Amino acid sequence: MKSVIHVIKEQLENIYLIRRLSLYELKSKNNNNYLGMAWEVINPLIQILIYWFVFGVGIRETGNMNVNGQQVPFIFWLMAGIVLWFYFYQATIQGSKSIYSRLKMLSKMNFPMSVIPSYIIFSQFYIHLLMLIIVIIIFQLSGYPINVYYLQFVYLIFATFTLIFAISLITSTLSTIVRDVHMFLNSTLKMFLYLSPILWEISTLEEPLPTIMKLNPLYYLIEGYRAALFGVEWYFIEHWQYTLYFWGLTIVFLVFGAVLHIKFRRHFIDYL
Repeated sequence: MKSVIHVIKEQLENIYLIRRLSLYELKSKNNNNYLGMAWEVINPLIQILIYWFVFGVGIRETGNMNVNGQQVPFIFWLMAGIVLWFYFYQATIQGSKSIYSRLKMLSKMNFPMSVIPSYIIFSQFYIHLLMLIIVIIIFQLSGYPINVYYLQFVYLIFATFTLIFAISLITSTLSTIVRDVHMFLNSTLKMFLYLSPILWEISTLEEPLPTIMKLNPLYYLIEGYRAALFGVEWYFIEHWQYTLYFWGLTIVFLVFGAVLHIKFRRHFIDYL
């Protein structure tokens, strides 16, 4: 527990640094593109159209999906879930290689190594916020107005960041020691796209498969986003047992990641 407190303290003491580095990371990443940061929005929108055409037009026989008893068009159901997936996937992948890809920089600069995954996640958060605003505008124009349930986005965004940070502490440490971890994570996360309720409803499966698939913490976050965008319920309150499970799992990841990070970070430079 001492390791967790130490890592959290490092984040709080370096919030200004994290913000500056995250903005620099975002700008430098798109510096060589003619359209610049516009590609951070164009790429996800193209992917959404592809998934909608394949799964909403090509495979599905009906265009409606169920959200807490409410029937909604597949395209809106898809957008409400995949906007979170883009953030989770990119932040987790970039976070997993954040330390070993910056070891030379670390040898010349003096700041806590645990800050590196944080500012990488924050750089992706700005993109997520922009995408979420675009989705909200589309929903607003399509008959799904802003509602009081949007307030739970504050909680859901915090929960998402905490989960990604906990996972990144683990994977960034392991990837620095064994580079194959990053490749394995990349393949695993691509599989998770189809094992999460993003492109199809898992309720169509027979038990115990839906219950097993709900062990995936992404299910909790995605359904929370949909509950907020469609204005159907206070998801984290109505499903309080699931909330306890999610935070229990996230805390386990965070504790394990913090202990692992503190234990090995003194030796990171040795892996240059």
